[in-house]
Amino acid sequence: MFRQKSFLYIVATVVLLCTSGLGLTAQNTSAQVSQNELAGKVNKIGQAMFFINRLYLDTANFENLTDKALVAIMKELDPHSSYISAKDMKAMNEPLQGNFDGIGVEFALINDTLTINSTIPGGPSEKVGIRAGDKIIKVDDEVISGTGLTIERVHGYLRGVKGTKVKVSVHRRGVPELLDFVITRDKIPLNSIDSYYALDDDILYFRLTRFAATSFRELIMALSELKVYPKGVILDFRGNPGGYLSAAIQIANMFLDQGQLIVYTEGSKVRRSDEYATGDGLLKNVPVAILIDENSASASEIVAGAIQDWDRGTIIGRRSFGKGLVQQQIPLQDGSALRLTVSRYHTPSGRVIQSPYEQGKKDEYYKQLIERYNRGENFNRDSIQLPDSLKFKTLKEERTVYGGGGIMPDIFIPQDTSYYTPFYGEILRKGLLTDYMNEYSDKHRDEILAKYSTPEKFVAKYDVPDSEITAFLEYCAGKGVEPKEGDMEISGNEIRKYFKGLIIRSVYSFNDFIKFINLEDKEILKAVEVLQRAAE
Repeated sequence: MFRQKSFLYIVATVVLLCTSGLGLTAQNTSAQVSQNELAGKVNKIGQAMFFINRLYLDTANFENLTDKALVAIMKELDPHSSYISAKDMKAMNEPLQGNFDGIGVEFALINDTLTINSTIPGGPSEKVGIRAGDKIIKVDDEVISGTGLTIERVHGYLRGVKGTKVKVSVHRRGVPELLDFVITRDKIPLNSIDSYYALDDDILYFRLTRFAATSFRELIMALSELKVYPKGVILDFRGNPGGYLSAAIQIANMFLDQGQLIVYTEGSKVRRSDEYATGDGLLKNVPVAILIDENSASASEIVAGAIQDWDRGTIIGRRSFGKGLVQQQIPLQDGSALRLTVSRYHTPSGRVIQSPYEQGKKDEYYKQLIERYNRGENFNRDSIQLPDSLKFKTLKEERTVYGGGGIMPDIFIPQDTSYYTPFYGEILRKGLLTDYMNEYSDKHRDEILAKYSTPEKFVAKYDVPDSEITAFLEYCAGKGVEPKEGDMEISGNEIRKYFKGLIIRSVYSFNDFIKFINLEDKEILKAVEVLQRAAE
């Protein structure tokens, strides 16, 4: 009995010490469970573990039990609090930290063979002479081609600790024997700004896929590389799920005047924290338009909300997701962590970004997007019904804006589904167009480059032959997917556009692909119109 009490006392003491040292200073302790009550709950869990260990018939996997218990506990809180096991921590942090260790290639799996689409400039593979179109047949003398390759297996072969070496044997078109390369792994940048370029009238476009530790530096470097003082800036946050708060503050600061509030956070147990612009932003006098959609969340909404509240720019698109809860990542002793919601984001006018939710009902919370779609919100602004209690005023022009769930755009652009058919949806879901075009581009790469030396020439002069569309439809039929009558009349132009775009992506660059796809983008065309008018 003494051993049992000692064990439970230690468990309770450790938990209480941990929770008291998280930096979550309470403003209202009446909302907290008393120390004695909390100790009793911890004691109950400790008792259960003790008796399982002492009396259970079989050997229990306590690591698994603990992980599952913590997952279940966090599910009963808000939709964004979570438990992350030790093995998942590294993979989850990678996209936000902005780099990983590897060989520096973009690849596709074509006919069960790892095919290089491009090498990262200055990366380990480019340095030893790996080229686009090369096919990696062996890794460290192990044949990997034709073995049922998966993305996960490829990462296992090519990623590794910086400074370690990997030998790859490559088949190169026109070379009869395999070529061997020894590549020294290095830090590979994982860019959060994956496309940027100058449009007409010196308007600059930047597509941010997430807010990472490197985002601000990437934006500065992109501005430097473009060598244009912009007359307007488009920030494309569509599909951006968020990321680091610090990155959102840095980017918002680029556009705001000194002393203007960017965002504040506040929770029942965490004091209010305000973030202000410093006034030294490089773009504070440049007109800006921000593109958002239903998948823009968190840090995306912070920047959009600050720009909108200060009447600093124009928000274009559809209502954002509404993720306005602040998570504090709390490391646990085995390398796992809790991501615990501690406060809410508020825009400068006081709006709450977070959509409504009920504790313990995460599934219902994420069904909101489907419900919004079913209500027609993506197609008609009038279908969005918000009560007057959620009305706020912008801080300069006193325009009406709304809180209580996402950022409402200043200019609503409905989702375009005019080209959608079940056939089009199926070829995308099954990756048929991508797979076909990867193989097509690989076969015709040299021919395309010889005929069109630049992506601009390709865009201007290349038309997708009818024979290639016929060949693609035959390929789809071979996979059991065929268009119904009328499908190609509806979806044909969109398929042709992506056929051409995927050639650009594979043969030239991802940036050129985005630039091409954006040519007919309604949100971007509207942003250009707005910025041209603002610059007059």
